[in-house]
Amino acid sequence: MPTYRFSAPARLVVLGSGSGTNLQALLDAASEEEYAARVVAVGADRPGIEGLARAERAGIDTFVERVRDHPDRSAWDAALAEQVARHEPDLVISAGFMKLFGPRFLDRFAGRTLNTHPALSPSFPGMQGPQDALDYGVKVTGATLFVVDGGVDTGPIVAQVPVAVEPDDDAAALHERIKTAERAMLVDTVGRMAREGFSVEGRSVRIGS
Repeated sequence: MPTYRFSAPARLVVLGSGSGTNLQALLDAASEEEYAARVVAVGADRPGIEGLARAERAGIDTFVERVRDHPDRSAWDAALAEQVARHEPDLVISAGFMKLFGPRFLDRFAGRTLNTHPALSPSFPGMQGPQDALDYGVKVTGATLFVVDGGVDTGPIVAQVPVAVEPDDDAAALHERIKTAERAMLVDTVGRMAREGFSVEGRSVRIGS
């Protein structure tokens, strides 16, 4: 059973592809000493995004690794792993990173890479979770934090938070409420993992001893 414990503060590398609202939530939390984790680098798959600008304003190292700069996806995957490894992370946080990790990345950071999904896994995997929830007619959906594996939103679940579906919801309104709940869950759970450590056995993730 892999068990992970970190010296305080735990080192976080955050990967993103967009506006960086989850990143900002982590940056805000990490400014408090008792949070016991800090963001040491922020990476992206494309330049010019607000997530990178947020990191730069906070004085945090950034890097960009574009797929098109490599001969194939495997080469990009290996290059991304090298970029992340340079910063010696304890945890890698995928915060709106719109690329799937390949085996070469996951071999380096297996068990220590986290991602969020805007649904209560295993329901509604993929990029349309809020719309899929509306189409199915569920009354409660939510957000999931999971340990990344080789599938699409299939990894062991670390935490989940429910979000009620309102009668007049469209996908955009529902997704906004999910993202608010998701940010709070991410910040709280990553902080606990940094302070208390965690273990992964099969599909079971346990925080603390």
